Amino acid sequence: MTNKLPNICKNIKKLRKEQGFSQDRLSKMADVAHPTIIKIESGAIQSPTVETAQKIAHALGVGIDDLMK
Repeated sequence: MTNKLPNICKNIKKLRKEQGFSQDRLSKMADVAHPTIIKIESGAIQSPTVETAQKIAHALGVGIDDLMK
């Protein structure tokens, strides 16, 4: 199932884990609701808004393009 997730979903989870952040910590750092992070990483939200993606990218210290590739 993980292989069918969009790249943005997989990359957010991968980058979050590489940096040692919990989903809750990332949600607070990005100012995005915790359930939203869970839904993005699980694929329930496959296309987060540009604003949400920018907030997450900023919290992870990467560019939005890094989340998409």
